[in-house]
Amino acid sequence: MAHLLVIDDERSMREMLEILLRKAGHTVVSEEEVGAACARIDREDFDVVLSDLRLGQRSGIEVLEHCKRVRPNTEVLIITAFATTENAIQAMKLGAYDYLTKPFKVDELLVVVQKALEKRALMLEKSALTQENVSLRRKLGERGRFAGILGKSAAMQELFGLIEKVAPSRTTVLITGESGVGKELVARAIHAKGGRADQPFLAVNCGAIPEGLIESELFGHERGAFTGAVQSKPGLFVAADGGTLFLDEIGELPLGVQVKLLRALQQRTIRAVGGTQDREVDVRIVAATNRDLEEEVREGRFREDLFYRLNVIGLKVPPLRERREDILLLAEHFLEQIATDQGKSGVRLSIAARRLLADHDFPGNVRELENLIERAVTLVDGDLIDVDVFPAQLRGEVNERLVAAKDGEPIPEDFDLQAHLDRYERQLLVRALEQANGVKTQAARILGIEYRSMRYRLEKLDLESIAPSDTPGPRRAEEG
Repeated sequence: MAHLLVIDDERSMREMLEILLRKAGHTVVSEEEVGAACARIDREDFDVVLSDLRLGQRSGIEVLEHCKRVRPNTEVLIITAFATTENAIQAMKLGAYDYLTKPFKVDELLVVVQKALEKRALMLEKSALTQENVSLRRKLGERGRFAGILGKSAAMQELFGLIEKVAPSRTTVLITGESGVGKELVARAIHAKGGRADQPFLAVNCGAIPEGLIESELFGHERGAFTGAVQSKPGLFVAADGGTLFLDEIGELPLGVQVKLLRALQQRTIRAVGGTQDREVDVRIVAATNRDLEEEVREGRFREDLFYRLNVIGLKVPPLRERREDILLLAEHFLEQIATDQGKSGVRLSIAARRLLADHDFPGNVRELENLIERAVTLVDGDLIDVDVFPAQLRGEVNERLVAAKDGEPIPEDFDLQAHLDRYERQLLVRALEQANGVKTQAARILGIEYRSMRYRLEKLDLESIAPSDTPGPRRAEEG
């Protein structure tokens, strides 16, 4: 049963519509003029409003506009004896669901009302899902997620704040950082957080396209512009019009194309290869590179004027080794994602494996971490990923850094006694925690030390983050 409002300045028409709609099981109220109808819409939430087009000296279009402003999810049907194409187009542009021409058949009226109700139900369902997604995104954000990027470290939180500030503008942004840090994710976040989120986001790797084709790829070409150009083709600038174009590895762009890109940025127009006419485009450029573009400018491989035009806002994505508190957050995210894809839900990282990952410098950054987790999930037998499934080079990394003195040989000048002691203490603590299934009180008993001493050592050696909390229950009393 739906709640409907009928608006018509003819009493007989109002009464007829009320009778027909009530027989169909709906509750119906009616008004005869625009002011009263708008006031009624302000007070009550209707599922569908049926309004005559001509209401004395005023128009049902006024009711439609008011309803869509105050109750955007309410569907409006326009009824008129003077239907014209102009009337229909105007009503539909303003948000009317449909219009009916007098005289209409009863069955036709009821079908249109039912379809309008179905559309409203669908819109309300979508709205509820949207609110649920917003709530979910907010919760995920509290755990270090921002527009698809994970990071709870101070460096990433600072980056998130900068993205929020630059996203609403159309200012050109240059993203720098090592390979694998997630520069494209940052570009997508800028797009998603800005006013162009519902417009295209297109990405192109400037280093992956042959030098002879990159100009055509970006700006398009006319038929016959070169051998093989059998038809005209719009480039990425045209395809991204109104949205964002992400130019990854911008440092690989040939000097000749750099000139044309600079012109596009300055004048906001492009010209296709082989063309004679300029075309205006509204494209936000976000560029990225792992090169030092200032050094490239000094070496004459990158135009200085283009560099300054691109670097209006510079964002640097920190390498993973500079935000170690994000390593395990990302590892758990990849583990859950990859394990689910491979049908191995429930797989977890051992304490030793978590320690191994937390200590690694990750020269390949986030991409390397994701590949390591995928390898581990693929190779593991059972539910526990231990250090043995990681590459030997990674497992031997800590040992290679610490050069020990062999029997009968002099102690090296760079020997670090404290580092060696910390290393062996860490190994014993990790083994005890593994043996105790992560219960710190039990691990302390295995090592013959007090619980307070155990906590101190874990904190001193930065093992708190990789050691699960004690399981709740009677054991907790032993901490005291």
